[in-house]
Amino acid sequence: MRQLTRILTTAALLLVAANAIADEGMWTFDNPPADQLQKQYGFAVTPAWLDHLRLSAVRLGGGSGSFVSPDGLVLTNAHVARGQQQKLSSPDRDLVTDGYVAASRADELQCPDLEVVGLASYENVTARVIAAAPKGADEAAALAARRAEMAAITKESQDKTGLQSDVVTLYHGGEYWLYRYRAYTDVRLVFAPEETDAYFGGDDDNFTFPRHDLDMALFRVYENGQPLKSPDWLPLNVSGAREGDLVFVPGHPGSTNRLMTVAQLKMQRDHTYPQREKSTKESIASLHEYGARGPEQERQASAGLSGLENGRKVGHGEYLGLLDPNVWAAKEKEEADFRARVAADPKLQARFGQAWSLIEKAQEARLSRLEQLNGRSLGRGGLARTALSLVRAAAESQKPDAERLEGYHDSQLRRLRFRLLSPAPIYPEFEQFQLERSLKRMLDRLGPDDAFAKIALAGQTPADRATTLVNNSKLADPAVRQALLDGGPAAIAASDDPFIVMARALDPLLADQDKWEKENIDGPETAGEQLLGAARFAVYGKAMAPDATGTLRLSYGEVKSYAYNGTVAAPLTTFHGLFDRTLSFGGRAPFRCSPRMLAAQKTIDLATPLNFASTCDIIGGNSGSPVVDREGRLVGLVFDGNIESLVGRFVFDGTANRAVSVHAAAIAVALRDIYGAGYLLKEMQPR
Repeated sequence: MRQLTRILTTAALLLVAANAIADEGMWTFDNPPADQLQKQYGFAVTPAWLDHLRLSAVRLGGGSGSFVSPDGLVLTNAHVARGQQQKLSSPDRDLVTDGYVAASRADELQCPDLEVVGLASYENVTARVIAAAPKGADEAAALAARRAEMAAITKESQDKTGLQSDVVTLYHGGEYWLYRYRAYTDVRLVFAPEETDAYFGGDDDNFTFPRHDLDMALFRVYENGQPLKSPDWLPLNVSGAREGDLVFVPGHPGSTNRLMTVAQLKMQRDHTYPQREKSTKESIASLHEYGARGPEQERQASAGLSGLENGRKVGHGEYLGLLDPNVWAAKEKEEADFRARVAADPKLQARFGQAWSLIEKAQEARLSRLEQLNGRSLGRGGLARTALSLVRAAAESQKPDAERLEGYHDSQLRRLRFRLLSPAPIYPEFEQFQLERSLKRMLDRLGPDDAFAKIALAGQTPADRATTLVNNSKLADPAVRQALLDGGPAAIAASDDPFIVMARALDPLLADQDKWEKENIDGPETAGEQLLGAARFAVYGKAMAPDATGTLRLSYGEVKSYAYNGTVAAPLTTFHGLFDRTLSFGGRAPFRCSPRMLAAQKTIDLATPLNFASTCDIIGGNSGSPVVDREGRLVGLVFDGNIESLVGRFVFDGTANRAVSVHAAAIAVALRDIYGAGYLLKEMQPR
């Protein structure tokens, strides 16, 4: 990691100059960077062009994608598809290792629990949400009132339109928008390459450039049993992107913290990231331990391990960015300038001056119960989480919709059911292993006298408790989960399933904790953030993009090289480079190509571009985003960033921050010449 530290420090030193020239911003579609694009690139944004990109882009799983044919074909990354590939696999058929190519539409494989959503429309509801908070209400009451109004807005929209609806918070509460989505749950796997080709270079090459990965996959969306007719889609420009080209990325970046206050960043730097690094390291070690039991256990653990190793590298890069004194100085200066502008105007100071102290108050409250907040958890997945969700769903269903916890409103129940009733396989041995490790981590953090720990362990060791719960539970059966979900409070109260019994006892503790968080953390923090959002508009207008929130955004930039490691990275790599790299390492993992790829070097044009770098501003969640040209044609597929991009959660360095994408020419060559799927390539061509 010494090289990573040096790279990030160099990037920070260039920060001030970079921001003056950077293609920075993950822009909402209601506020595209039209002036910047016209001034810098001579490109005129039109409503029709924006609508075309918006209606072509989709979100799936934790990543992005796009329609690439009029028959519901969706392009994304292999690493976004990996979870579904694994759920469709078995001990006798490993679709991650061996890849998959559907010979025809009849061979497309139904995914167990993948949802594809596209943004159909949006509407500004800021005035209505803000007006919902009574004048003079304390922070917690104001937060509750706003959340109740947001729930009412989403329900009204969903009842009226039939579209999945969400109220999205932008500028940390400065704006609220109603987003309406078309959602599809009949999604089928069409194509994915072998793991060795999709993730060539493995964790060693992850977040680096030059890269040589065929990180692509294709799904098809069905509606009423037939391929979806998708009028808006991105035709493949097989020539792809060239150096100097202006390109655009419509996608769903997960989250950034560029508008956080110094107090919030200090909490992240001093507590959140150190704890996250420790937890991630422990989880990676645990999965390696489980995978060492045998080939099938290694297969079961592989998807989770890949995600954790990716997260470890991302998190460490972000953490080093926060530790860098140059980055920190830039954030302090940014906040000082903002506060000075507010203070210079007595009216602004009177309206917004208390915002920073409210946020500081929330951080102090969070710190006072940090161990409890972090420790009272049984992991992010598995049957324990399922049981808690079932119990919570039954309890929340008894409340008026406006008073329910987030995730349990009427407008959100379809998604909840889809997740809880997934037919994806559950492996008892793996479930027991992960639960034991979660219970042990909980015990280490909370100690044996904590009320949550006492209920969770029920007087047993973590190993014995995990064995008891898994061996005596029937929650692995989707039919059992459906009966509990449909039966409501009566079915939950009558259940003797050990996971449900445990969850019933834990739920009141978690409900009390949620209440305390709203009163002492969420209330003051949200109130402060909303004031700061309004203050930013008063001082800067909408000249800056809001932090990423997992919602659809538009980034732009150009295909461009950059200086690194004492030399210059070329803007594009080729199949020549792929085979040179595998030969240079003697074909050993992770620099090993599949037999199919090795055979192709005799037949394909090795000068074909494979990957390329651009200055587009992206972050996690953008994986699978299309890269399009001025005409709205697909010229690439985002799959990663370089190491220099990791600090991009907090600051953007246009001199070296690069998005890394699969080149459209490589997509064409792969489908036509390597995998014998020319029929898919033809489907993706302009009509």
